[in-house]
Amino acid sequence: MVIQLNQPEVPQRLHGVTLVDRHGLPRFWANVWALMALADHAELTRLRKLHHVERLYAYADGMLGAGALDDALADLDDARLGTILEGWFVSLRNQARPTASDQERWRAGLEFVVMVSTWLGQGMARDDRLAQLNARWQRLHLLYGQLQLQRHHRVNVLRSLPAAVVQALYERLDPSAPTNPFKGMGTRWRVFIAFVLMLHQGLRRGELLLLSADAIKSGFDARQQRTRYWLNVGEHRHGAADPRHSRPGIKTPDSIRQIPVSELTANLVQCYVDNYRGRPDHPYLLNAQTNTPLSTESLTKLFARASAALPAHVLAELEDRTGKTSVTPHDFRHTSAVVRLNQLLTQGDSMDEAVQKLRSFFGWSRTSDMPAYYARAVFEDRLSAVWNNVFDDRVAVLRALPPGDRDASAR
Repeated sequence: MVIQLNQPEVPQRLHGVTLVDRHGLPRFWANVWALMALADHAELTRLRKLHHVERLYAYADGMLGAGALDDALADLDDARLGTILEGWFVSLRNQARPTASDQERWRAGLEFVVMVSTWLGQGMARDDRLAQLNARWQRLHLLYGQLQLQRHHRVNVLRSLPAAVVQALYERLDPSAPTNPFKGMGTRWRVFIAFVLMLHQGLRRGELLLLSADAIKSGFDARQQRTRYWLNVGEHRHGAADPRHSRPGIKTPDSIRQIPVSELTANLVQCYVDNYRGRPDHPYLLNAQTNTPLSTESLTKLFARASAALPAHVLAELEDRTGKTSVTPHDFRHTSAVVRLNQLLTQGDSMDEAVQKLRSFFGWSRTSDMPAYYARAVFEDRLSAVWNNVFDDRVAVLRALPPGDRDASAR
């Protein structure tokens, strides 16, 4: 099983997710692999890969007894490793409908076995034994190709939200709206701030949940003679350990960036911090009702609840346009990218220049093809009707401030 190591007696550098068997004993080679090969991965990526590898360990335990996979790796027993992997492949392949998750699971398990075996094999003097192992891995990679062929090809659908959905969310998530689906004012503001930051700043879910309460910075720009606001997106090394089971993380080094923030958005966030966040003993911006950092699972559930409160005709358009019946946090990032690209092209930027600006704003690498997914939607009139070119000064956002807070923000 996968557990979280964060006890004070465990060295700080070893904190994080780890694999143990049903007796609580570590899965030795899986943890070596996690430390050496997954150290630079985001926390959620490490967690997902370890869950996949745990399924392989469980299969090997059931097939050959407890600890069979670690024993076979330590002995470089290619016959037993082949038996385990081939049997596991067959068990995945024989499902009624192998899914993309099954493919990812097989790839993670195969990658783990190949990598650990290669490390161990490189220290062997017998080159013929290593050659035998490499031949078997090549054969298993071909088997993996068969599993991939069983996948149903899916058309990449751009998951930007229809204008009607965004408009309805603005209205429903207004903290003072009578139709707001959340009862407590603290919860209403928590969801509203998450909505604004993901939609206006294009943040990933993990990036949002890593923000500290003082994440938005400001400084006077002498050239423009005005105060400017910005947001630093990146890993935050707070003193206290993150108590969340699924700890959010930064996806790639390119995701660490600094992005501009409008004065209105900065005031909204400060209003939440001053009046509705509470005084928890953790530094993260989004605070749950239990005075703990908001978790990834809770954030997803909050927007599932917000989606359920949308009018029937809005949900029908959402399904017609995207094939979805509920809004997820990542949909706001997709929508933000479409709107930002549309704005850049409208103001006269070439497509190449606009794409480079998108890479910087959204934290995509130079080689990422994500911007290309949005080019076909930039001229969608129903999207551009929701915002004018001054995206962050949307009048609907101003109306979301209660009267007293609106006056304070104006000052």
